[in-house]
Amino acid sequence: MNWLAALLLSALSVVAACISGKYDYHVCAYVWPSCHDDSLAHKWLWADGEGEWEVIKKGDSRFEGHYQPKQPLWGYELDDNPQVVEKWIKTALRYGVNTFIYDWYWYNAPDGWSGPYLEDALDKGFLGAPSNRKMNFYIMYANHDVKYSYWNYHKWGVNADSLLFNPRVGMEDWKKIVHRVITQYFHLPNYVKIEGCPVFAMFNADIFKQGFASDEEAAEAMDYFRAEVRKAGFPGLHLQLTPGGGSDPSAKKQEHMRENIALLGINSIAFYNMGGFDCDYEKHNGNAVRMREATDAAYDIPLFPTVSIGWDDTPRFPAKGEKHVTRFNHSPEVFGRYLRIAKDYADAHRDTQPPFVMINAWNEWVEGSYLLPDKVTGFGYLEAVGKLFK
Repeated sequence: MNWLAALLLSALSVVAACISGKYDYHVCAYVWPSCHDDSLAHKWLWADGEGEWEVIKKGDSRFEGHYQPKQPLWGYELDDNPQVVEKWIKTALRYGVNTFIYDWYWYNAPDGWSGPYLEDALDKGFLGAPSNRKMNFYIMYANHDVKYSYWNYHKWGVNADSLLFNPRVGMEDWKKIVHRVITQYFHLPNYVKIEGCPVFAMFNADIFKQGFASDEEAAEAMDYFRAEVRKAGFPGLHLQLTPGGGSDPSAKKQEHMRENIALLGINSIAFYNMGGFDCDYEKHNGNAVRMREATDAAYDIPLFPTVSIGWDDTPRFPAKGEKHVTRFNHSPEVFGRYLRIAKDYADAHRDTQPPFVMINAWNEWVEGSYLLPDKVTGFGYLEAVGKLFK
């Protein structure tokens, strides 16, 4: 082979790698798709027409120096707008974030309505953005309860603790979910697959089981999902469990987790938040690293490391104050240091699992954990990602 042919082959190999969405690392940021006018949310939660921005803007300072309300550098943009998400994609890729994980919902409402929730951020915003194929993505089935007071206490009051949205589904709705995610998402070339298997993340295994009459029926429902995925032409399904936050796995928790792993065929774990909260961000991260190592040792399936940017969900809870907020040693520099530890973890496990690093989050403004630039730190957190993964 002459040098020109070799050069051409090398160039084609690079192009092919880019088209297939292959990266040295999957640098993943969770996307909370709440900031648009969803019909179900408009009826029950946010009637102003801008989604949860309605609540985020009402964030109030609870103690001296408390940064509320959060101030997005680019303003209160709607996440179902393709032009907005086009800017997200270009910015994310510029700083090394190459995968969005969209929270995805299916709820039963009090009026008998059942169906998807907040889906337009993905379907219209992300998939409508001209550059969406340059960005990998997958979905996280966020099947958690929602009380009336949770997403807008201004509307319902602080003591409205009864259930507003119920995520438990039986086989009839589960079949609809399976058909929807396979046909709408799995076939897309930039949908993340591990060994050819589409990744389907799920928030709560226990709530999933509660939708069925028995654990055996829940297992059969998951087997149905796998069979449908194979019928669609894939070698199988990669089921990822994405619990809300890391915790020390006690013997009882370990046994319960092992039962769920075996029953549902869970293939990997990736926490939504890193867990171990402390007002001191250094201690928070130290707790999370210790919990990560304990969880990794407890189970025989891959654990993908998560790093959170901080925590402040006071806009949702009027009784919370300084002991509930990240306040000390909180900076892009500290975040970058623990992101490097997560990268080192991914490197150390390359022989047994693909190199995924999870970040909470791209845009969790209401929980104080976001990569998007704001008026205080600017692009600081994105720059910390870029130093490691750009």
